Amino acid sequence: MKIIGITGKSGSGKSTLAKELTEKMQDAMCINVDKIGHKATSDVEITKKLCKAFGKQILGKDEKIDRKKLGNIVFSDKEKMDFLTEITWGYMQKILDDIIEEEREKGTKVIILEWALLPIGKYWEMCNTKIYVEANEQLRKNKVIQRDQISEEYFLKRDSGGIDYTPYKFDFVFKNDYKMETIEKFYINIKNMINQI
Repeated sequence: MKIIGITGKSGSGKSTLAKELTEKMQDAMCINVDKIGHKATSDVEITKKLCKAFGKQILGKDEKIDRKKLGNIVFSDKEKMDFLTEITWGYMQKILDDIIEEEREKGTKVIILEWALLPIGKYWEMCNTKIYVEANEQLRKNKVIQRDQISEEYFLKRDSGGIDYTPYKFDFVFKNDYKMETIEKFYINIKNMINQI
C-alpha cells in the first residue's frame, strides 16, 4: 500500500486536490485528518478536559465545543495550542492508525492523507509521495473568510498558528490558481510518478 501525503495552509486547495486524486486513482481512499480532529473535540471526555482547562466559555448553546471560541483562545497562545494538541492527539492517532490498518487489510492500494499539520507528525515519514499545495495568499484568505464565515482578524490569528513548510522536502509542489485545468494537468504528473514508484 502506498501513502500520499498532501499538506498546505488552510484554503490552499488540499481537499480539492485530494478529491481529484482519490476519484481518478484506482483503489484509493482519502483521509481528511482535520475531520478526525473535529471528532476529537466532540468526544465527551476531551470536552470535559478542555472545559477544565479553558472554562465553559468555549461551549456553544448546544453545550458542545465551539471551535471558533476555542480557536480565539489557542491560536494566539502557543502553550495553550500545545495543550490542546496534547489532549486531542492520542484520540486522533488511535482513529488514524485503525483506519490505515483496516485499509491495509482490505487491500487498498493507495491512501491519501490530507492535513495541514502532516509534516510535523509520524505519518509524514510514512508517506511515499509528499505534496505541498501552495496558493496565492490573497485568494486563499478570501476563500477561507467566505467559506468559514470568519473575520479577517480571526483568519490572521488562526493562520499565525500554522507551521512553516519551507524546511520540508516535497516530491511535488502544486501551485494552485484555483482553476480545474491546473488540477487536471497536475494529476497527470502525479499519476506518472506513482506508476514509477
